[in-house]
Amino acid sequence: MIYGAGKISREVCRVRNDGKVFFHRLKDAARLYWRYMSINIRCMMQYKTSFFLSVIGQFLVSFNVFLGILFMFQRFHRVEGFTYSQVLLCFSIVLLEFALAEMFVRGFDAFSGTVRTGEFDRILVRPRNEILQVLGSKFELTRIGRLLQAVVMFVYGVTASGVRWTVLKALTVLFMLVGGVAVFAGLFIIYVAFCFFTLEGLEFMNVFTDGAREFGKYPIGVYGEKILLFATFVIPYALVQYYPLLYLLDMRKSLVYVFLPLAACLFLIPALLFWRFGVRHYKSSGS
Repeated sequence: MIYGAGKISREVCRVRNDGKVFFHRLKDAARLYWRYMSINIRCMMQYKTSFFLSVIGQFLVSFNVFLGILFMFQRFHRVEGFTYSQVLLCFSIVLLEFALAEMFVRGFDAFSGTVRTGEFDRILVRPRNEILQVLGSKFELTRIGRLLQAVVMFVYGVTASGVRWTVLKALTVLFMLVGGVAVFAGLFIIYVAFCFFTLEGLEFMNVFTDGAREFGKYPIGVYGEKILLFATFVIPYALVQYYPLLYLLDMRKSLVYVFLPLAACLFLIPALLFWRFGVRHYKSSGS
């Protein structure tokens, strides 16, 4: 009995120590990420006029999309049963997801140049996680303009669509944002993982990133059953857009729809596995 109790005690101590090490590493990574972010912000603020003009440009680009939806609904009052305000609510959430992903995960955007010039060699020899270093290499804070446009559309869509808010519906929106950022982040990771084999980014991946933002203007279900199946089981756009939207609009009552966006976070697993596969097969290109 004493031997067994001692063994259990050692196991408990080991688990506690492992937990402390994990949280220490997580805290250290967060501190380093914040340091990267502060450096990028200071660099951008050296050219304040350029920064604010870029923010305004991002706002106006998104505003053009808003006008396109407005003009379309002046001719057709419903799209597959969805009203203008409901579509606007749908698109604003997708735009929020994409803008947040672009803002914090766009460090992968210039990764092809990092591989082509051999800079990735320097990343690999540093005693830090390579994904954290790539993430910290670039922050697109000019996407604040797109984010503001999404917030304006969201506020209008919420007030005009008559959503009866509850705690679960507020959680649904939060889960949609978390899951949407995870899906777009996974797509960015897959995009750059191809660079290990091609040295250049594959532009067809924009169909799944920028294209998803454009198609996300309307609930995915309006595009037909085949597209909905693809967006459910292959790239889970529907889990962070269509299904939870049905719950917000009281078209579905099941609580499963509240937590479906969190299931979309699982998309990060194959994306990260593909990244690790690319890293293992990386061969320096030199410069």
